[in-house]
Amino acid sequence: MTSPLKEKHRAVWASGNYAAVAAEIIPSLGPVLVQACGIGPGQRVLDVAAGTGNVAIPAALAGADVTASDLTPLLLETGERLAGEQGAKLAWIEADAEALPFGDAEYDCVVSCVGVMFAPFHQAAADELVRVCRPGGTIGLISWTPAGFVGQLFAAMKPFAAPPPAGAQPAPLWGDEAHVQALLGDRAEKVTTELRTVRIERFAEPDAFREYFKTNYGPTLAVYRSLADDPARTAELDAALDALAARFRAGDGSMQWEYLLLTAVRSGEPTQR
Repeated sequence: MTSPLKEKHRAVWASGNYAAVAAEIIPSLGPVLVQACGIGPGQRVLDVAAGTGNVAIPAALAGADVTASDLTPLLLETGERLAGEQGAKLAWIEADAEALPFGDAEYDCVVSCVGVMFAPFHQAAADELVRVCRPGGTIGLISWTPAGFVGQLFAAMKPFAAPPPAGAQPAPLWGDEAHVQALLGDRAEKVTTELRTVRIERFAEPDAFREYFKTNYGPTLAVYRSLADDPARTAELDAALDALAARFRAGDGSMQWEYLLLTAVRSGEPTQR
């Protein structure tokens, strides 16, 4: 039986249109992670919190044997349709990132692109990433940073949102190298990290970002819905998001959204498949 917290998370990500966000705003991030992890033919790859398959689909097209897992069935259904349109064959499985239904050391490569970072209990999620990766295999992550645009988006929304459950940690902490190193501990070696940015050109108009995200992005939509009966607070949130976008917008209307790219090798005696 799924907990009320997981049901809430599932509902948040099923709201809006995350498929549009993934396809229109950050389509380049999946291929970045596929390349960074050296994914190719013959590898068994698990994409955790895969959403609509931004990593899973290009990994499958690169020849890997891919499983895409996510808590939200609606995203998996959309991803399966998109994969079919692109000629990609892979498995789509509903799964909680904090309790994956896969065997120990089952995969050669375990990845997540701005996905697992939203599991509320970071250590539990990190433990699962490590558990299902074989010794000598690769763990690859892309996560928004605390100081970058999306990290600052969540900071801006925090005063307007319901308090998180006890023990939950902020998602952008996955974009802090020291935090992820501590989560993985000595179970990962050859850890490499790089701060990068993705250029966003869609939100040149002053309110374009706010209107897009309050319509399409589940976490933002959820906060606005919680304020539906409070027009004054809604106006405050409008102003906060507009100010955030203005702070990050360049003269040509573009933005640079910072993320942490991390790859690591699962410690232990390497096994081959």
